[in-house]
Amino acid sequence: MPLEIRQFPCLSDNYGYLVRDRASGCVAAVDAPDGAAVLAELAASGWRRLDLILNTHWHPDHTQGVEAVKGQTGCKVVGPEESSRLITLDRVLADEDEVNLGETALRVMHTPGHTLGHIAFIDHRAAKAFVGDTLFALGCGRLFEGTPEQMWDSLTRLAGLPDDTRVWCAHEYTAANARFALSLGTPDPELEGYARDVFALREAGQSTVPTIMGREKRLNPFLCATDVAAFAALRAAKDAFRG
Repeated sequence: MPLEIRQFPCLSDNYGYLVRDRASGCVAAVDAPDGAAVLAELAASGWRRLDLILNTHWHPDHTQGVEAVKGQTGCKVVGPEESSRLITLDRVLADEDEVNLGETALRVMHTPGHTLGHIAFIDHRAAKAFVGDTLFALGCGRLFEGTPEQMWDSLTRLAGLPDDTRVWCAHEYTAANARFALSLGTPDPELEGYARDVFALREAGQSTVPTIMGREKRLNPFLCATDVAAFAALRAAKDAFRG
C-alpha cells in the first residue's frame, strides 16, 4: 500500500513532511525543522503516533525540532552520522541502508555536496524520494561542505531514478530557481511554461513541491549540465545570481 504524505510549511521557507504507511499505520517525520509545527501537523492528521524521524543532514533548520518532537512522542531518530553533532541518533544510517516504516522499505542514498554526510530516502516501490537539500525543483543545494565533484555525483545518482519518481525537497526555492534558469538565455517553451505556472502558484501562496524527476532531467540546468566543470560553473553563477 502507498505512503500517505502530509506536507506543511515551516520556518521561513522549509517544508516539513509526515509520511504514513497505510498498511501498518506507522508514521515518520522527514526532518524536524520546527518542533511545534511538526507536532501541530501530527495532531491535525489524527494519526496519533510518530514512530520515526528520518533526518537528512545536520543543519539546524532540519534538526532543531528533533528533541522536542522526540520528547513528546517517544519516536526513534535515524540519520547520518554527521547529525550526531546536534541531535541524538538511535541509528546511524549509511549508503544503501534500509529503513522500514511498517511495510514500506525506504532505501538510503548518500548524497554529499550540500553537506558531507547528507542522505536521501527513496521508496523505490512507489517511486517517491525525499531528497532534503540536495535536489530542488529547477535547482540544487549550495556546496557548504562538499565539492562540485561530490554534488555532481549525487545529482547523477538521483537522476538515475525513474522519470515518474515524485521528489519532495525541503525548501520552497522554485521561483528563484526558475528565474535563474530563464536567465541562462536558451529559449525553451517547456521551461517558460513551467516558470509561468510556478510564478502563478507562488503568487497564490501555493506550493510548487513535489516535483517530478523526468521534468527535472529535462529542465533543471544542474541536471542538464554536460560534465562536472559545467556544473561547477553553473553552481558558481547561481551563488552570485540576484535576479
